[in-house]
Amino acid sequence: MQVPTVELFDYNVYAGSLDDLYYANSGFIINTLNAYSYVLAKKDISFKKALKNSSLLVADGFPVVLAARVLKGKKIRKIAGEDVFFHLLRYLNRSSLSCFFLGSSLDTLRKIEKRLTIEYPAIKAGFFSPPFKPVFSQEENQEMIERINQISPDVLFVGMTAPKQEKWVFTHKAEINARIITSIGAVFDFYARTNPRPSKFWIRLNLEWLIRLIREPGRLWKRYLIYSPLFFLDVISARIKRT
Repeated sequence: MQVPTVELFDYNVYAGSLDDLYYANSGFIINTLNAYSYVLAKKDISFKKALKNSSLLVADGFPVVLAARVLKGKKIRKIAGEDVFFHLLRYLNRSSLSCFFLGSSLDTLRKIEKRLTIEYPAIKAGFFSPPFKPVFSQEENQEMIERINQISPDVLFVGMTAPKQEKWVFTHKAEINARIITSIGAVFDFYARTNPRPSKFWIRLNLEWLIRLIREPGRLWKRYLIYSPLFFLDVISARIKRT
């Protein structure tokens, strides 16, 4: 499937709407690009490779949207992981299709299952909580793959945090029987309401990052106070080179 993109640094970022997509092939991988993942990928070659080989890479954040405008003169949409998530849930529910949630804790997965049953009753869903560890053993990887393939879901949602989730999908994509695979990290907690996303008021003001930082300063301070400025420095540098 050919999709409209904007070439931004080393990435082809989606320049269309989620409603324009048609998922025809198996193994269609959707990933998100934001300032944090961009800076991480500069030093993590395997992460960069996973992002570059996405079937669809969406602009998850105002910095990437702004960079497209400044560097390419293109207006693209901000598409957060949660936007992808709800878009796919509506798609699945309309046609009574299936999905699988891989990641997070058992408690979070139970809360997701409870809410999903009420809001999207036509979806058949599977769930698995892998061990919380930096690297999985061969046996653990095989168990995750087998659990997914028992359902062979139309959509696989992976929530292990970046860059672990994207790299895991890229490494094992040939073994996974799923039509669409997307790594959506914090969205598991958003949907389970264990750590809700900031309200649409803050999202519209492009200040979602500030509310998340206030809520979780210990975990997110580096992401927003170091990685985002580093991203903008690259944008400014690229802009200067064009003049």
